[in-house]
Amino acid sequence: MTVYYPIYLELEGRLIVVLGGGEVAEEKADGLLPTGATVRVIAPRINPGLQRLAADGAIEHIARPYREGDLEGAFLVFSERLGETVHQQVWAEAERHSVPLNVQDETAYCSFVAAAIFRRGDLTITISTAGKAPALAARLRQTFERNFGDHYARFLELSGRLRKPLAERFPSFETRRELWYQLVDSDVLELLERGEDNRAQQRMTTIMGVEPETEATA
Repeated sequence: MTVYYPIYLELEGRLIVVLGGGEVAEEKADGLLPTGATVRVIAPRINPGLQRLAADGAIEHIARPYREGDLEGAFLVFSERLGETVHQQVWAEAERHSVPLNVQDETAYCSFVAAAIFRRGDLTITISTAGKAPALAARLRQTFERNFGDHYARFLELSGRLRKPLAERFPSFETRRELWYQLVDSDVLELLERGEDNRAQQRMTTIMGVEPETEATA
């Protein structure tokens, strides 16, 4: 049984190659663009969503099938189902260049699996079934979408503005950790969910013992 190790990657400015021009390729491009990655889509034809991204300059489109050498310089590669022969060629090149590869629904040609991703601001939750039931991962993501509102993103934005003042006032890591748990276990999230941002910020200041940085300097 293959056991996968989950990891978050910093992709700013890195080349990610996506092979194929359909719905799955569009989904991958949409998920990659917020990271600041350079997304290159290689396919003879692309769907309307990818066409819009290419027209806006958000992605690069090379209008032809995959060919040897297309993975050079890539940090990651995603591929739609393009047929056994193409998969073998892509896998061989990816292995030569030590480039992680994920082929849609073809675990034999995957050196990593792509998790379902849910984002609320800086909150990111990923769900993986190790490639065994992607539909279950998608359904779980929908559950998170229903249960984790925008107040979680606001909580993280405000928390980020507390980190520097907190570290300056309380050098002890143990002290800071205790305060963070007090904050997370408090009613601040409930206040934010009700739209009571001012009360939530006052409560955070009371618990943490510091004023948050202003948004301009945070």
